[in-house]
Amino acid sequence: MHPNDQTIFALSTGLLPSAIAIVRVSGSHAGDVVDALVGELPVPRIARRAVIRDRAGEPIDDAVVLWFPAPASATGEDVAEFHIHGGRAVLAALTSALASFDNVRPAEPGEFTRRGFENGKLDLTEAEGLDDLINADTEMQRRQAMRQLCGLLGDRARQWRAQIIEAAALIEAGIDFSDEGDVQGDLMAPALCKIAELHAEITAVLSAQGRGERLRDGLVVAIAGAPNVGKSTLLNKLARREVAIVSPYAGTTRDVIEVHLDLGGYPVTLIDTAGIRASDDPVEQEGIRRAQARAADADLVLWLDDGREDAAVMPNGTIWRIRTKADLAGFGAGEQNARFAISAETGEGLGRLIAAVQQFSADYFGAAETSLITRQRHRGMLQDAASMLHRSIRPGLAPELVAEELRLAARTLGRLLGRVDVEDVLGEIFGRFCIGK
Repeated sequence: MHPNDQTIFALSTGLLPSAIAIVRVSGSHAGDVVDALVGELPVPRIARRAVIRDRAGEPIDDAVVLWFPAPASATGEDVAEFHIHGGRAVLAALTSALASFDNVRPAEPGEFTRRGFENGKLDLTEAEGLDDLINADTEMQRRQAMRQLCGLLGDRARQWRAQIIEAAALIEAGIDFSDEGDVQGDLMAPALCKIAELHAEITAVLSAQGRGERLRDGLVVAIAGAPNVGKSTLLNKLARREVAIVSPYAGTTRDVIEVHLDLGGYPVTLIDTAGIRASDDPVEQEGIRRAQARAADADLVLWLDDGREDAAVMPNGTIWRIRTKADLAGFGAGEQNARFAISAETGEGLGRLIAAVQQFSADYFGAAETSLITRQRHRGMLQDAASMLHRSIRPGLAPELVAEELRLAARTLGRLLGRVDVEDVLGEIFGRFCIGK
């Protein structure tokens, strides 16, 4: 039997034990399940307190039951919710009772959302927004995910697709009535004008620097410099916990250490790297190589310098030179070349440095506030559609070829929305969801 012909159930709340746990059931047999376990169906969308009993009549829990008949539900199917006490034994008893029904089985990861998608409750960009919302760690990630869930990209893509189909209809009408004198030319001109405007609009969206995609992963800030300049101490201070080993001996940090922070709502991945110096130790050499590679790829490098003479070469890119150990006697050497002066030991200057990194993040992600594109999949689909539109407006192209390019562009936007030919990506996308969502 096809999985969609079966009724599914899953725990939709967090780890147990908890005060309340919610078990959702979706599918054509959901009503039969509720009737058997509770005695009758509740009034739709009104919570009802009831004793849940297993099929032998033994009470499982005194709970709250909700009933959402199709199609007015999250999945578009009949849906029931059991709000039970969040004990492991209670959940085990309820899931055992549910599994005892024919054609009722535990849900797979993302299956509830996938059924909602397949029943037209949300398009693929909105489903991806829901996934991002579930996994959002910071306020800005939450806001971006919520905009996608509310149809920021999906609504625009539907408008673009409708305009392409309208222009294609004009061109095909011109082909069908090509024997009617000037009809073809009269229809082609406005259609090509509309497509040119649409191509310019999509190209403008693509010209954004991809910071909507980056907001999902976060800004990368590397702490780099020579050995024993205070890199690991600074990482621990910024993370507010002992993440890296601090030692007076050079070369303690051999590998890249990552910490994920929330700075003013922006996601930041902070990287502590091996001290960069000449070394004969092959393990330390590998750590230095990795440090240089990560620093080269970072969005911002905090280059720490304690005033000693060293031959380390700073990486390219956006670099802030940080003068460290400001609490020590004799501080001042090299200070004039530093952007900040700090003491990770006493905390001097750390507040100013953190505020500056936070402002850098805000400036970096500023364009993401209005970004339509939040995934590489979105960018790839829009690039393909823009290329097809560009080919369609080439001078001298036969009307039949113009219509074909427009048909392909409309199909590509349909794939973006998940409405045509997307079976190859559905498993990958919905498989990342948690069970019960």
